[in-house]
Amino acid sequence: MTSCIRRAAIVCALLLVALLVNATRIQVFQAGSYDDNPANRRQAIARYSQARGDILVGGAPVTSSEDTGEQLRFERRYRDGPLYAPVTGFASQAYGTSLLENTEDEILAGTDPLLGPVPGWNDLTRDRSPGGRVVTTINAAAQQAAFQGLGTRKGAVAAIEPATGRILALVSTPSYDPGRLSGNDASVKEAWTQLNADPEKPLLNRAIHQTYPPGSTFKVVTAAAALEEGVVGDVDRPTDSPDPYRLPGSEAQLSNEADGCEDASVRYAFEWSCNTVFAKLGVETGLDAMAGMAQRLGFNEGRLTIPLPVSASNFDTRMDDAQLALSSVGQFDTRATPLQMAMVAAAVANGGSVKSPRLVDRTTTDGGATVRTAGARTLRQAMSQSTAMRLRELMTGAVEEGTGKNAAIPGATVGGKTGTAQHGVGNTGTPYAWFISWAQADGALEPAVAVAVVVEDAAADRADISGGGSAAPIAKAVMKAALNLPAAPRSDPRRDASAKPSPAGPPGNRSRRTG
Repeated sequence: MTSCIRRAAIVCALLLVALLVNATRIQVFQAGSYDDNPANRRQAIARYSQARGDILVGGAPVTSSEDTGEQLRFERRYRDGPLYAPVTGFASQAYGTSLLENTEDEILAGTDPLLGPVPGWNDLTRDRSPGGRVVTTINAAAQQAAFQGLGTRKGAVAAIEPATGRILALVSTPSYDPGRLSGNDASVKEAWTQLNADPEKPLLNRAIHQTYPPGSTFKVVTAAAALEEGVVGDVDRPTDSPDPYRLPGSEAQLSNEADGCEDASVRYAFEWSCNTVFAKLGVETGLDAMAGMAQRLGFNEGRLTIPLPVSASNFDTRMDDAQLALSSVGQFDTRATPLQMAMVAAAVANGGSVKSPRLVDRTTTDGGATVRTAGARTLRQAMSQSTAMRLRELMTGAVEEGTGKNAAIPGATVGGKTGTAQHGVGNTGTPYAWFISWAQADGALEPAVAVAVVVEDAAADRADISGGGSAAPIAKAVMKAALNLPAAPRSDPRRDASAKPSPAGPPGNRSRRTG
């Protein structure tokens, strides 16, 4: 009898141990897999059981959370959703998060360990803090000016504070309302399907995720490389540049959209965007020097985050001289995001120093206590200060005397460069209109804003699209807003696009489209 009791006790003890081992296996070693199982709604219920923290622009929230009273209680809401969509992204119960809603999710959802009373407290208690706040660097007036300037046209705007790298505007059009993706009912699924099927790609952030041939705006990079290498000493000295220019080792010829480019000085060629002068200048400077300058300015950088990941801009490091000539005027395989070209303008404005661009100023608790701050960080010195000063002179001349006159601002010094980038099979596509620039208010110690604008505008006539006509007025509005200068009356973009060079333009100008 005693032996039977002993055996039963041993069996019971073994069963108890087995239960404890199994409970430990499930609760400790397999907890993650159960948490991540799509059939487990506990995490989703917990995630949406409290209000999400807000994203702020100019000290005011552009997001909010609404209590629906449903099982997934709080849904995301957006103020001026299409205006700020390229910044905030969306937070959807059905489709997850994007852009800042994604990269700053731990702060906004209240799961960041630094939001707890002491580090690790929430992990120990399996609790979460109230959602924190993300304070952006966006200037509300500049963002609005960029969005209104683009209007119904496809394109993007990026604006940077040169001395700090703070992103003042980040706009992509056409845009969308992120609030359409909040919740999980049938209308959300319908909106998701519609947005993804839209050929205009409203979900694409063209400012940081789309690369374009930069066209003549890349001549800033070419001029910087030539000046740094000593290929150009006197920008007013005539160059030995034929018009048209035969590409090295090829029968193909490169021509100009402006007159007076044959043997033109670098200053004249920059102001009136002579392709032949800069193509030949790029070949004379050499591939290594050209690629080096492009890379120091940010091209071929595949790890840039703001904290949103940014698509890499491209400048080939293996080319023959004919390809280098085309690349030197922003064609061939050279491609750049609008943010990258804003970084080029900002480097010129900042004495050649390239600052790391950033979209978040700081994160805080829901009560306003700072969690993290992001200060200015220098990526590299792309060029000497003397080269940067010479480029500022050239860019100022392009606005005061050349193709960029539509960007001139009373009460400020503006430097800029127009660009008209061809694309499509046989260059049959409508050219992209570019403008990059910087502005310094009269009496200020340094430029306060650098801007890049690209307008795709597939509905426009080829003859009516140019950097000076389509993109420069948008850049002007953004710069005035960033400088806090009075805005000019809005004009008809079609009228701006067809504006002809003034009588002060190149001798014998035939009013052809200039880049």
